[in-house]
Amino acid sequence: MSMKIRTPRKLVADINVVPYIDVMLVLLVVFMITAPMMVQGINVDLPKTNSAPIDSKDQEPVIVSVKKDGSYFINVGGDIQKSASLDTVKGHALRIHRNKPETLFLLEGDAEVPYGTVVALMSALQGAGIEKLGLVTEPPEK
Repeated sequence: MSMKIRTPRKLVADINVVPYIDVMLVLLVVFMITAPMMVQGINVDLPKTNSAPIDSKDQEPVIVSVKKDGSYFINVGGDIQKSASLDTVKGHALRIHRNKPETLFLLEGDAEVPYGTVVALMSALQGAGIEKLGLVTEPPEK
């Protein structure tokens, strides 16, 4: 009886990466399309005027917003913005100013907000010791 000696087969250890590349390209396209939609912000109809852009060196400015209905919002480190009272905004501003005195504060108010509301906010921010205060506007359409 002759026994056949089987030579062991070598295992193939290759991975086919083509399907993974296809999946990655699909994910890339999906994220490229959805990324601009994920920008958070408060919808404010800014007044239009000619003004020079602000040069904020390496510092991220803090943006305080006033909506048409008179509600206040403060942008603190990318948090989800919630409506806040004037005292709450002043408290946040005071804390930020105490930690980083060189922080630039930008005030953006809806074009239809009463002048007194914007002045009250500016006064509260100046009462918190903030001297670097700018107004956000949009350039006029031609």
